[in-house]
Amino acid sequence: MIHKIIGILAMLLFTAAIRGSSYTRRDILYHKSQSVDLAGIITMDDSWVYYPSYSDRSFWSEVPPALAKAYIKKAERYLDYNWPSVKATDYLEFIRSGDRRQEIFGAPKGALVSLMMGELMEGQGRFLDQIINGVWFYCEQGWWGWSAHMYLQKAPIGLPDVEDHTIDLNVGDVANLLSWAWYYFHEKFDRVHPLISTRLHHEIQKKVIDPYLERTDFWWMGIEDQSHINNWNPWINYNMLNCILLMEKEPDRKIAGIKKIIRSLDVFINSYPDDGACNEGPTYWGAASADLFKSLHLLKKMSGGKLDVFDHQLIKNMGKYIYKVYIHYPYFVNFGDADAKTSSYPLDIYMYGKAIQDPVMQKFGAFLAKKSGWGQQPFAGNPDGQINRLMMRDELLNADVSEALIGHFWLPDTEVAGARDAKGSHHGFYFAAKGGFNAEGHNHNDAGAFVLYYDGRPVLVDVGREAYTAKTFSGDRYKIWTMQSQYHNLPRINGIDQAPGKAYKAHHTTFTNSDRQAVFSTDISDAYPKKAKVDVWKRKYVLKKNKSFEIIDAYRLHEVKDKPTSLHFMTCSKAGLLRPGTIKLDYDSGTLYLHYDRMQLEPVLEQISIADEKLKQYWPEGLTRIVLSMKKVRLKEKVTVKISPGMREP
Repeated sequence: MIHKIIGILAMLLFTAAIRGSSYTRRDILYHKSQSVDLAGIITMDDSWVYYPSYSDRSFWSEVPPALAKAYIKKAERYLDYNWPSVKATDYLEFIRSGDRRQEIFGAPKGALVSLMMGELMEGQGRFLDQIINGVWFYCEQGWWGWSAHMYLQKAPIGLPDVEDHTIDLNVGDVANLLSWAWYYFHEKFDRVHPLISTRLHHEIQKKVIDPYLERTDFWWMGIEDQSHINNWNPWINYNMLNCILLMEKEPDRKIAGIKKIIRSLDVFINSYPDDGACNEGPTYWGAASADLFKSLHLLKKMSGGKLDVFDHQLIKNMGKYIYKVYIHYPYFVNFGDADAKTSSYPLDIYMYGKAIQDPVMQKFGAFLAKKSGWGQQPFAGNPDGQINRLMMRDELLNADVSEALIGHFWLPDTEVAGARDAKGSHHGFYFAAKGGFNAEGHNHNDAGAFVLYYDGRPVLVDVGREAYTAKTFSGDRYKIWTMQSQYHNLPRINGIDQAPGKAYKAHHTTFTNSDRQAVFSTDISDAYPKKAKVDVWKRKYVLKKNKSFEIIDAYRLHEVKDKPTSLHFMTCSKAGLLRPGTIKLDYDSGTLYLHYDRMQLEPVLEQISIADEKLKQYWPEGLTRIVLSMKKVRLKEKVTVKISPGMREP
């Protein structure tokens, strides 16, 4: 029972609350589907598939020779691959140490994808036996999910219950993969032995399609409870859409499946505020709004263009979000669990922009493709996504290119804003800030936090998160240092940090922008528990364009405790005390100066070495926490910290 409780708690922490209870029942897809004859426009066969067939050698032979060779070489690595046995202890390790062991579950999937793509490229049957072995491996496996997600089953977590067919992210991914394996190779399978295709179809039906059609209790569906929806919903529903369209042969069940997907996707769309922001951050946009886009694109395709909702403003805003929070390559605004550098989604961004007729988004996708060397090496992901990228490769690589350096943005529902010194340029200051509450998706206790960049490089940063473990999604989440407000660009009040939960939030959050300055203001007093003894803590960020950036705190306490009140700043720059009142911040292409009132504040610079491999990707040289402690804490005070490119205070 205790493991079941831990699993449920993990889900609640992972999903948090729907955007501060902002659930608006729009049901965009449902209403659109009611205006068309859904049963009449959905094809019951595979004629909706717009990808080239295995036998269409004209397409596969036109793949650039170097790229095709790379695909084949990658597949050749798996010609002698020994399909593993997933041991009981591999599953049990999650409840023993918190280690997810996802690489064990991911390796066979990667092998099968590579073999399928190599065979599609070469077309000579050389990889077919190993594809059959891969398919058979999954047919013999009791459950296709990840050990961290066993809380979905009714039995205690630790080992999968093969009688309780649950669907998590990996089950959806594997179902998609196996469905496309069946589509592309079932005729080849039948020539080897008819039971291969029959068994594969049976396992997909039993493990995935039947539970999807018959159950409504999976939290990510949002059918019984809409309060914990996140990126699982579009991620799994996109995979289920492919799976049901390809594998379900009974017309009534296929229509029922599509209707259920529409119903579930509507819950995800309804959970978004009108500003379209992904409160899980840009890192998760690719598994949230981008996966929604893929489903909407596929629904439009298979309905002959009739099931089209890309003209809806919310759908447009959900796409535009990704370039609004872009700083300068490869950096995006990151709060919560989001990463400072985000793996870009060039084609998704380009196609989304094309669908909503947004040239800025289209050109941004093309820019990311060019910048990242997209299309020069084999793509990642399941075969359907890789094939789509191959089909769109020439168009994207020849599209107009422009970096999306918008001057400012304001997402009023999510309370996130950003501005730079000059539109169209990464030079000078860029800042982004948030209000919000401390139960957002992938939450950190960071209401009122900000990040600051200069010349497109990070200066004052949001650390992000370490590699996921069981602890990350448990009751001990906020014991992890990266989750705590004291390791964000925020104050510590009477020695107290912000607390987690919907009740702990920012108030009166505003943002204004003009040619001369951008101002973000919020009151973060309610983000702290009562023992912080704070009545008002109004924090203001002022970007004086082409001059300086200011952090202004005006607070009122109703009691001064014996523990310090301090302002905290996290920096990846080389920080050093230049003189009383000035801290020097050396970054990779210049120097900034942090100015503070030496009569008010006492500085301490704490070096933080990074051991976690994930964080090392972003902060390989470690971090410095700048702590400016109040020398004398008063009940009411105003404190200003300025950052400028010159030594003198601007």
